[in-house]
Order: sequence, then structure tokens, then C-alpha cells
Amino acid sequence: MRWENLGESPSALFGTDVVSRTIDTPEFRGITFHEVRARSIVNRVPGASRMPFEWTVNPYRGCSHACVYCFARKTHSYLDLDTGLGFDSQIVVKVNAPELLRRELTGRRWRGDHIAMGTNVDCYQRAEGRYRLMPGILAALRDHANPFSILTKGTLILRDLELLRQAAAVTDIGISVSVGFLDRELWRTVEPGTPAPDRRLDVVRTLTAHGIPCGVLMAPVIPFLGDSPEQLRATVRAVAEAGAGSVTPLVLHLRPGAREWFMAWLGHHHPRLVRRYAAMYADGAYAPKWYQRRITRQVHELATEYGIGPTRPGAARRIPPPPAPAAGRAAETAAEPTQLTLL
Repeated sequence: MRWENLGESPSALFGTDVVSRTIDTPEFRGITFHEVRARSIVNRVPGASRMPFEWTVNPYRGCSHACVYCFARKTHSYLDLDTGLGFDSQIVVKVNAPELLRRELTGRRWRGDHIAMGTNVDCYQRAEGRYRLMPGILAALRDHANPFSILTKGTLILRDLELLRQAAAVTDIGISVSVGFLDRELWRTVEPGTPAPDRRLDVVRTLTAHGIPCGVLMAPVIPFLGDSPEQLRATVRAVAEAGAGSVTPLVLHLRPGAREWFMAWLGHHHPRLVRRYAAMYADGAYAPKWYQRRITRQVHELATEYGIGPTRPGAARRIPPPPAPAAGRAAETAAEPTQLTLL
């Protein structure tokens, strides 16, 4: 591994004092942690990005969740690390993240803008159980009343429940849990290092019960594997039963780095779909607009049916029974929905 981004120059990402540890305990077996001291932790999102926020904090690079579709795989190549198995098992840990964030929040140029976390790799991946960076990060944001949001698949976020409650009392916070589908067989192969979907929905249920608004990012909706009407209905219904305040669908997108890894996975597990994916994603990283709109419309209709939407904190939500097979569908008279892209 070449650390070309190490050094004393202003453009270097990290200092030269890197410690690499390969841990051989059951929960971390096969994972190597590269402990670095970052030079900055509040990062500006490039202006051309589709992300609807300007600043991020990412205490880790690489992710043991091992989601085969993860768009962040490409970022591992910046450090000359493998974007396949290396992304899943070579985790860069910014061990000074909490103290660095506290310092940057007090800087004269910082204006208290919203900070998004978990939008590159999950800040509540398994490494967080060892390094415990998030409590210090949340405490710094709380102490400066700085608004923030977290996107996660990790149940470990519940460890920091009290810190989240304290932060919510002084600033605006937003929590989103990523649950794209309920199919356990699909989950085991496409997101092998993550908690099961039902456990993530338990996170939504717990946060909501403690007065912390929580939405679900229904991502990714995987074409031909997780997008049938029955699958979408089951997922939205479960999201509603968990008490989520919102559900936002995102169709799978395949950027360079992730595309190659996902297509290799697809060829191994679902070879019959390779040609269909090649055609669907022939024009780039995103599925065709017509497909994105169809999925978005279906999910929005289901969300309305199951009562997901703005509610009072802690308000009960009525979950209607599944419709009879002959029941009609809602008329498609609403304005055409637009696919929201966060990642």
C-alpha cells in the first residue's frame, strides 16, 4: 500500500504517523485498521455533486458493511487501496476526528452550517465499536449547537442515544436509517456485513420512541431483485410499522469502482440478469429516468396508503391491513415525482 497522500505539505490528507493493525478477534477477524491523524475533518462537498448538503464529516474510509454496490468504493483507490475486498477489510481510522472537529468548529471561518455524516461510508460500522469516535464527535456538535444529520445501517447508533437526545435539545438533527428491502437472502449476499433489515427497523422504532425523529432511506431499490410491487409494499409497510416519519426511495446507481464489483457479484449470484443490467445502465451510473420515476411513484403511493408523512412526535400511526387482490390502485393523477439522489 502506498500512502501518497501522507506528508507535511498542506495538500496531504494525513500526517506521516500511520499505525496499521490487523485484528484477529472474532468480530474483527481479517480486518486491518490503518490509524491515521487527519489534517482536517470537516470537508466541503464538491460543487458538482448531487448531494443536498455542503459539509460532511467522515471518521472512516473503507467499510466493513461490505455492501457490494457501495459508491464509495472508488475513494479507496485514492490511497492505492483495492476497491473490492480491500474496501471491505482495509479500514482507515481518523483517530483524532473528535478533537479535530472540536477545533474546527471553533474556527473563525466556521459559520455553523449543517454537517452530514454517513454519506460516504457508515460512521457506525463495526470499527466504531472499537474506536468509539462518534461519542466525541456528537459531543462536539452538541456543545456548539451545530446542526447535523446521520445516515446509517448500524444498530450501534443506539449506544449514543443519550447524546443524540442532548443534541436534539439544542439544535436541529436528522437521523435516517437505510433499509432498501426486507428479503433476507438478498441481504445476506449484497450487504453481508450489515445488521439485518429488521434490526435496522428496530433502530427506527427505538429512536422514534425516544422523541428523535427518524426517517428511512429506502436504498437501494435493486432492479429485478428488490423492486416487485409485493417487495415494495412489504418494505414500506414495515417502515410505517416501525414509526418512521418519512420514506425516501433511491434506485441503485453504479459508479465506477462500485460498478465493476457489483457486476462481478451479479455474474456469480444472478448471471441471468447480467445482460439486463448492462442494458439498463448502458448510459451511465444511473438507471433510466422512467424507471426511477416509476419506483418513486410506487413508494410515494404506498407511503400515503400506510400513513407515512409529517406527524406529531410520538403520534400513533394507523397501519391499514393489506388490500384484497381485487382492490384498485390509487389513481396516478399526482404530479410526476422526481427521483431524489443523496448518494
